Amino acid sequence: MSSILTNTSAMTALQTLKSVNMGLNETQNRISTGLRIQSGADNAAYFAISQTMKGDSGMYKSIDESLTMTKNSVSTAALGASTVNDLAQQFVERVAFAQGDAVDRSQVQNELNSLVDRIGTTIDQASFNGNDLVSGGGSVTVVTGIKRAAGGSFSTTSISFQKVDLTAIKTTLAGIDVSSASTGALAGLLSTAQGALADAVSASTSLGVTEAALQTQQDFLGKLTDKLDTGVGNMVDANMEDEAAKMQAYQVQQQLATQSLSIANKAPQNLLSLFR
Repeated sequence: MSSILTNTSAMTALQTLKSVNMGLNETQNRISTGLRIQSGADNAAYFAISQTMKGDSGMYKSIDESLTMTKNSVSTAALGASTVNDLAQQFVERVAFAQGDAVDRSQVQNELNSLVDRIGTTIDQASFNGNDLVSGGGSVTVVTGIKRAAGGSFSTTSISFQKVDLTAIKTTLAGIDVSSASTGALAGLLSTAQGALADAVSASTSLGVTEAALQTQQDFLGKLTDKLDTGVGNMVDANMEDEAAKMQAYQVQQQLATQSLSIANKAPQNLLSLFR
């Protein structure tokens, strides 16, 4: 039955055109933004997960920046400890030299005093941005990451390391005076110097281990952040090849739907021929 009041064909063609235009607009939007999921309306589960992962990635990047500051402090302290280690080794060698009978011990003492002064200067300079890790004991705790567990619980992870006391090593070496020591006392002074050297080696080793641990954690955070970003991308990024193919298909469908609507709109005019 044909009707001049109700054009069913035109209604159908119009709905088809609207659907095609909607799909085309969505595809163009994905191409322009590069995103397949932009809000919870697109996919609530994926959107929620991606937002959480983006937040975690951002926190990891901030923690990595903080670790860089800590590592710089440790690296500077490690350099200072290594320098003190070298100077302490020279100190021990000069005390050992002073053990001989035909030695001007006052001249040796001058050398020892110079080495102690250089150790003091090194300690004063072995800080980064005012963070001194070499002038006293104590523990330092730094946040290394975050932890999410089942049920939504959230916490941070951390590592701790010990400061070193290079000042105590300097004090021990400054207390050694070979200029007026007896032959028997010289052996004890050498033992004392050797003990200070052992402490310097221990301090240098400790800070070196800490520096390596921080670097390892930063390497891990970098790789972890990349994985999180990749995971988010896999969930919400648009596949540009697919979207390009869809857009071409929608454009063809749009043309066909427009032609179909045009034909359907002309149908009532064809009824005029019945009255001629």
